[in-house]
Order: sequence, then C-alpha cells, then structure tokens
Amino acid sequence: MSESKTTDVIIIGAGAVGENVAGRVVQKGLTAVLVESDLVGGECSYWACMPSKALLRPGTVLNAARAVAGAREAVTGTIDPQQVLARRTSFTSGWDDASQEEWVASAGIALERGWATVTGEREVSIRHKDGSESRYRAAHAVVLATGSTPTIPPIEGLADLDYWTTREATSAETVPASLAVLGGGVAGVELAQAYARLGAEVTVIARSGILGTYPAEASGLVLTALRGEGIAVLTDTATNAVRKVDGMFVLDVGDGGTVTAERLLVSTGRHPHTTGLGLEELGLEPKKIRGDATGLVPDAGGWLYAVGDAGGRVQLTHQGKYEARMTGDAIAARAAGTLGATAEDWSPYAATADDVAVPQVVFTDPEIAMVGRTLEQARKDGVNASETSLPIAVAGSSLHGDDYSGWAQIVVDEDSKVLVGVTFAGPEVSELLHSATIAVVGEVPLHRLWHAVPAYPTVSEVWLRLLEKYGM
Repeated sequence: MSESKTTDVIIIGAGAVGENVAGRVVQKGLTAVLVESDLVGGECSYWACMPSKALLRPGTVLNAARAVAGAREAVTGTIDPQQVLARRTSFTSGWDDASQEEWVASAGIALERGWATVTGEREVSIRHKDGSESRYRAAHAVVLATGSTPTIPPIEGLADLDYWTTREATSAETVPASLAVLGGGVAGVELAQAYARLGAEVTVIARSGILGTYPAEASGLVLTALRGEGIAVLTDTATNAVRKVDGMFVLDVGDGGTVTAERLLVSTGRHPHTTGLGLEELGLEPKKIRGDATGLVPDAGGWLYAVGDAGGRVQLTHQGKYEARMTGDAIAARAAGTLGATAEDWSPYAATADDVAVPQVVFTDPEIAMVGRTLEQARKDGVNASETSLPIAVAGSSLHGDDYSGWAQIVVDEDSKVLVGVTFAGPEVSELLHSATIAVVGEVPLHRLWHAVPAYPTVSEVWLRLLEKYGM
C-alpha cells in the first residue's frame, strides 16, 4: 500500500450532495478529494429525480393539452414510449458521467474512484476497481455523502426474485405490459402514473394509504386521478408473499387476493447508506449516524460529518444540497477557527430549514407541493396552529384547464401570526411553491403578506382567497 496522501477534506460519495460539499470547501480555499464507486453525479442524476421526471413530463403535457377546448381537438395521437425513453436517456447522458468528471476537475477537486473505508480519525482507505489501494488523511474533516439505499420489506419469496427498485424502473429500455408497484409513497406513485401513461397496466399495493405524509385532501386528489386513469390502487392492503409463475410475478395480497404482473417495482422507502464504511471499528453505529445542523456527527470527535440522505435528516436532493452548502462553509469556518462546535439557527452554517421549512413536490398529475408543517405536525411541535383551506377555483385555474381541480391550505401560528405550513394540490402547482417557501422561511407576518398582491388572472390568486377566508 502506498504512503498516505494528505488533503484538507475527504468526501465519500460524489453525488449532488458530495459535489456541493467539495465545491464549497474548495471555494473557501481548502483542498478536497471526492471518492466515488459508481457514477459521479449520483442517484438523482441517473436513477431518480431527473429520469423519473423525464418519464412523467410527456404524459403531463399531453393531459394538459387535452384539458383545454380547442387544443384537445388537435391531439390525434398517443404517447410514443420509445421516444419518451430516448428523451429520458438523454437526461442521464446515457449513464455516462464524463461531463460530471470534467466539472469536478475544473472545480479543482481531486477524484478517486473506488470503495472507501474510514480506517481511523480523519483517515480513509480506498479500494480501486483494479484491486489497488490508496490512503488519504484529512487535515480537517471526513464527510459521509453516501446517499441512501432501498428498504426491502421481508415478504416471503421476494428476496429470490428479479424485482425492480427505482433504479431499474427509471432506466428500463422497454415498457412492460403490466406492472405491480409495491408501496404508496412518492416514488412508487410517480412511477405508477408514468408507466400507466406509457401503456402498462398498473396496480399499486399500499399497506396503508398513498402519500400518507401529505394532507388527506391533497393525496385524495392524486388517488382520484390515478384511479380515473385506470390504475388499480389497493389501499390498506398487505402483501403476504411473492412468487414467479410462468415468468409472471404473482403477489398474494389482502385476505386471499392475488395480483399478477410482468414486472414488480418495490418502492417501500429508503434508508441511509452508512454500512460497510468501517464505522463500527470506530465505535459508531452506522444505523444511528445523524448529522447535526452543520452536518457534524455528535460524539465522533469533531471531524466526521454526514450530510444528505446519509445524514439522516431529510431525504430530498435539494435539501441535501442545501445541507452540503452549510456543511462546506462550516468546515471551512472551523478550519479557520471562526466557528465553534455549534452554529446559530439561520446562520450560514446551520441547515435550520430542515426542521421547519422543507419544500417538497410530488410530480404526479395533479401535483402536490408542500412546505413546512402540516396542521398535525405543527400541533405536535407545540405550535398554537390553525388551518385554512379551500378548493383552487380562481380565474387563473379556469384558464389553465377546463375542469381544473385543486386544493390549497395554509397553516398559521396563531401566536406569531405567521405561516408555518402551506400545501397546494393541482395541475402544475409546483410553480407556486417557492413563494410559499419564502413566506415560511422569512416568517412574513400575515398583515404584510396581505399586501403581496397576486397578478390577475393567475393561479396565484389562490393566495388572496386563502387570506380572505382566514379573515384578513
């Protein structure tokens, strides 16, 4: 084994989060090395955010055209699955990370390809694909940005089968005739609708309801849309066993029922990918790794950080990149001696929004866009909260589509009279979300928000209607 190389910061994982940590520390004058065993750019670029949205977008556009008289008459054809898959592939660069590798080099960041093991305080060994090994020692920090991995339920027979996870679903080269989706979360529901619109017969099996972390009125709109498109959605349904019969997946569900499909997508959640990194030898429990607001792992000696999915805070790419910016700046500040063990809320070093203002979108058609806390979450946190909700029925929504159906809600802290949560559900409501995020993060008082006049005729007029109903 060669002699150890020295750098200021070692980042394990070159996905979007790891790249952002590395970019920030280098901008602040430190040196950094990224270690990656797969594609530089990570899950979001190649198997999650980008390809899944590329699969969804053509169906959403077609549906939007059909929702407007005059335009619907011009729609004479159907979706071309192969063109959709080809466009999807273009967003992954054909699963080639050459351009991402070029960015890493241009940013002044070193890149090591291989599998990393944390072997000691600030020490990392790397096993390369050719069998050789390298060793690095960090002057300041080691950062875990290793993302997450699918959580597979212990269903009888499942482990022995060639089921899909989201990776296979987003990179498939053909559309199956039928698809069973196990799980009613965001990824499962999005991919169910995408494949149904590409021509597959789709069945969703959910142990409880679908999209259970969102208000019932919002998830209900999505459920109605899915069923209206011919997708079978089995809620409150257990999957007891899975087997293959004549090349088909057969799922034993509920009280004696079965679901048969050509392909099975298992989308039952994800968990931090923190095993196999050598953490046990350092006295750390991989399943309990969690970064604080600066990404620092408590009780690890002040040098180990965990961010993004690996940090156990919020499993969303944009939030992970936000954490990465804070962590990179915190590492640089601690290296300069200008930041202690903790950071103040809302400072440049603390990912405070993780706790109170996480924006998230379900890219189904209709969409759900939410930021902050639901009424139930707010009250659980001790907030004296109220909610105001109504259908989205304004001039802008009527112009958007002839049968526009949507719903909106604000959650108000009655003591401070600021918003602590906002949810929109309806076609393309994701474009309303950032205004809500600003209102929640900025703690804009309702008496000032009343003066933020929405342009007419836009869907944003729903803000005015919500505030009027609240009592402004």
